Amino acid sequence: MKRLISMLAVAAAIVLSGCAAQPTESREKVVFQVSEGDAKNWNLTLNNARNVQNALGKENVDVEIVVYGPGIGMLKDSSPVEPRITAALTDGVRVVACENTMHAMKLTKANMLPGIGYVPGGVVEIMKLQKEGWAYVRP
Repeated sequence: MKRLISMLAVAAAIVLSGCAAQPTESREKVVFQVSEGDAKNWNLTLNNARNVQNALGKENVDVEIVVYGPGIGMLKDSSPVEPRITAALTDGVRVVACENTMHAMKLTKANMLPGIGYVPGGVVEIMKLQKEGWAYVRP
């Protein structure tokens, strides 16, 4: 039931945000890297993302968290930081998992939290976003 409620909350946030996740020239853009698998680093990253949204206004900033390497474990459906990740997703933060890491760790989308996105390669995603003018932060 908890998972169903989380999925519904994320789906509602996506529908209500419409194109909010799509960056525009007038919006600030920041990408966070998470490649460590501990709750302390995850909480720091999630705090940073929330602080950026609070400082600039959610409507003025696009936030993406790119996860690869050992950090991917915190995106599994048994994650101890699941409530915070779900809250971030609901607040318009895009959280994406590296499919290269998932393949290496023999994980499938069925193993992962609902509402997250996927990219073929985490490092390549960060490179692409930086080329597009996104600020890069590694907490």
